[in-house]
Amino acid sequence: MKYLAVIDLGSNSTRMVVEEFQDNGEYVELKRRKLDTRLAEGMDRNEGALTDLAMDRVVAALMEFEADYRDYPDIQVLGIATAAVREASNQIEFLDRVYHAVGVEIRVLTGDQEAYYDYLGAFSALQIDDAWLLDTGGASVELVGIEERMAANFISLPFGAVTLAEKFHLNGEAVIEPANIMRAQKYVCQEFEKLPWLDEAVTLPIVVLGGANRSLARLSRQQHHLTTTNNFHGYEMQALDVLNTFNEMTEMSKDQRALLLGAEANRADIIISGLLPLVELIKQTGAERIVFSASGVREGILQEYRMKIK
Repeated sequence: MKYLAVIDLGSNSTRMVVEEFQDNGEYVELKRRKLDTRLAEGMDRNEGALTDLAMDRVVAALMEFEADYRDYPDIQVLGIATAAVREASNQIEFLDRVYHAVGVEIRVLTGDQEAYYDYLGAFSALQIDDAWLLDTGGASVELVGIEERMAANFISLPFGAVTLAEKFHLNGEAVIEPANIMRAQKYVCQEFEKLPWLDEAVTLPIVVLGGANRSLARLSRQQHHLTTTNNFHGYEMQALDVLNTFNEMTEMSKDQRALLLGAEANRADIIISGLLPLVELIKQTGAERIVFSASGVREGILQEYRMKIK
């Protein structure tokens, strides 16, 4: 048997998945973990550098994960990092710290690579021919245009749930100032308007990934009294319901949003900024249907790895 661990240093959370590869090339997930480490937090105020506190949180998470995956014999460990590390002025220092802590060399994905792996992971697990794919991370948004199950256009945009919250002050304790939300919406809208291929097919569904979008799916399932709120892969919402939920949350304080989110309460300070790209994409394209995917970058990496070892 072959064992593979993938560790993902995201801008908002650090994740690990351990897979066992079978003789037929299929893989079985053995363990999955996530810790909220907010790696992108404070970068704007730190001249584009990762803060010491954020780096400490990630290194501590990786050391905790190492204690889990080292139980498997001859395990191969793949490490990837996305937007926060990609943009960090102290990237080399951070990667050195990670290597000295756990002995793993981290591959920093380009924006195009991140978008491609999102596509590869999501569309290996969903039966949709044409769609927009949106992955909202902590410090970037990956957007892919899918035509006949192929990635026709893709881009990584330099904003995400954590960075939008900090830039436009969407993460305070009180009800967010409407003017701040409007400024953030205008910024995201202007970024989308720069993409000439975005409005070519306005009725396509939007396939979504990312923590805030997962929280939205779980909240919707809970409100519809579905028994397993975590079983959201392939779950669908009407765009109008997404907009209504977003508008309701903009009128709540952070504590009220935390109460609403329940088990996802730790996202109360970035849920507005995390959903804002989806809200603006709905407006930009006229999409009517939202489809949630539990598969993304890590599953795309696994698909590529599986093809290489066949």
